[in-house]
Amino acid sequence: MMLQGAAEQPATGDYIKDVTEATFMAEVIDASMQVPVIVDFWAPWCGPCKTLGPALEAEVARHKGRVKMAKVDVDQNQMIAQQLRIQSVPTVYAFFQGQPVDAFQGAIPASEIKKFVEKLIALGGDDGGLGEALEAAEQMLAEGAHEDAAETFRAIIGEEAENAQAWGGLVRALIAGGNEEAAATALAKVPATIATAGPVEAARAQLQLAEQAAKAGPLADLEAKVTADPADHQARFDYATALHAGGQVEEAVDQLLELFRRDREWNDGAAKAQLVTIFDSLKPNDPVALKGRRRLSSLVFA
Repeated sequence: MMLQGAAEQPATGDYIKDVTEATFMAEVIDASMQVPVIVDFWAPWCGPCKTLGPALEAEVARHKGRVKMAKVDVDQNQMIAQQLRIQSVPTVYAFFQGQPVDAFQGAIPASEIKKFVEKLIALGGDDGGLGEALEAAEQMLAEGAHEDAAETFRAIIGEEAENAQAWGGLVRALIAGGNEEAAATALAKVPATIATAGPVEAARAQLQLAEQAAKAGPLADLEAKVTADPADHQARFDYATALHAGGQVEEAVDQLLELFRRDREWNDGAAKAQLVTIFDSLKPNDPVALKGRRRLSSLVFA
């Protein structure tokens, strides 16, 4: 059986591949830790698939590896389709850093395909020349050289205005330097095309948490209040805020989960909202975020 678009398949085997259940983890999840991966779920009997698939391939090929594409025949790989709840074809998912970040169903115009792919490339943020600069800036930030990191992120943005990782890094560097006002200003300047990209949303969540931290009370006093009255939800919430401000992220998550367990509706669901903000501020594969999301889900559906 000839696969979709096989006759027109470009010589781009490194970044456009037919993927099966056996190779999905390596070619999609693992590969997406480096660059975004588009997954095209199709079937041989699907008319719109025969139009969408080659159009996606052509757009991916145009960017020469800055985004990858995996083609999944749902008839031959039903387990993957069931796990991702694919109800119709064509369905397209986009993965980055091991997580689904965007999706659409049905055939869409070439102009929309172009926007979809370019948005993912902006999310990935590496044009083959700026990746090392991004890594260097992140290293500076990790070592506490936040001013140098900020300048490097600004330089990257000067080269690529829609680089989501650089914008997110700039905001984080400004937060690390204690300049929340400048961080908020930077966020306001993020191009609309990448305003909801993962790195930008993570930086926005970090800014929100930093602003809360400035108002956090003394940690020991708040701990004492919670110990004296475990039903004091405001004290527990403030205690979690202070813990997070002190870098004790997992401990803060524990307190918020306990608050949610005791009264999930307290203060219009403030505990859940704060948990989501913390999770969003962390990398998708951060162990604290992964464990916390699982625990929250178990409480929600208990």
